[in-house]
Amino acid sequence: MTTDAILTTQGIAPKGQGRVLLIACGALAREILAIKAANGLDHLDLQCLPAILHNHPEKIVPAVRETVAKYRDAYETFFVVYADCGTGGQLQAACAELGIGMVAGPHCYSFFEGNEVFAGHDEITAFYLTDFLVRQFDAFVWEPLGLDRHPELRDMYFGNYEKLVYQAQTDDPELTAKAEACAAKLGLQFERRFTGYGDLTPTLTAIA
Repeated sequence: MTTDAILTTQGIAPKGQGRVLLIACGALAREILAIKAANGLDHLDLQCLPAILHNHPEKIVPAVRETVAKYRDAYETFFVVYADCGTGGQLQAACAELGIGMVAGPHCYSFFEGNEVFAGHDEITAFYLTDFLVRQFDAFVWEPLGLDRHPELRDMYFGNYEKLVYQAQTDDPELTAKAEACAAKLGLQFERRFTGYGDLTPTLTAIA
C-alpha cells in the first residue's frame, strides 16, 4: 500500500505499462490515479518523485532530468505533472529543451482551482493547503519550520497572512475539520473551496 509517508519521502515507481510516462509530484499521486481510472487513461504510466521536493524546488529539475534519462528508451514520450513550483522558470526551460510538455501554471494551488480563476483572486495574504498537504501538515509545514520545537516563531512566519485557504479535492468532513484545525494552529482565518481536480483533469485527458 502506498501511504502518504511513502509519497512524501520516496514517491512511487512506474509500472512499465503505457506509452507516456507522467513525471509527477508525489503530492498529486492520488489525484492522478483517480483521473486515470475515471477516464480509462491506460496509455499513461506514473512516476512520482518524492513530494517533499515541494520544500526544495531547486531539486525538482535535476530529478526530472534524471527520470527522463533513466526511462528514455521505455516510453514514447514524457509529460511533467508539476507547475513551475518555485523553480523560477527553470522547469519550463528544461521541459522545452527535452521536448516534453508540462502542466501550465505557477503551482498546484493555481491549477487545482483553475489558473484563470486563481489569478483572478489576486490573493497575497492567503496560505494554501490541498488534501495531501492537510494530511501531511506536520511533515510539510509545522516541523520543517521548527514550530514543533519553537511555536513562538509562528507569528514571525505567518504574521503577514490573513487566512488559510483549503482547496478541497474531495468532500471529506474529517479533512475539512483537520484543515480548520491547521488554520487555528497558524492563527489564521479559515476558508474552504471545493476545487475537485481543476485543470488537472482536462490536462491529463488531452495527452495523446
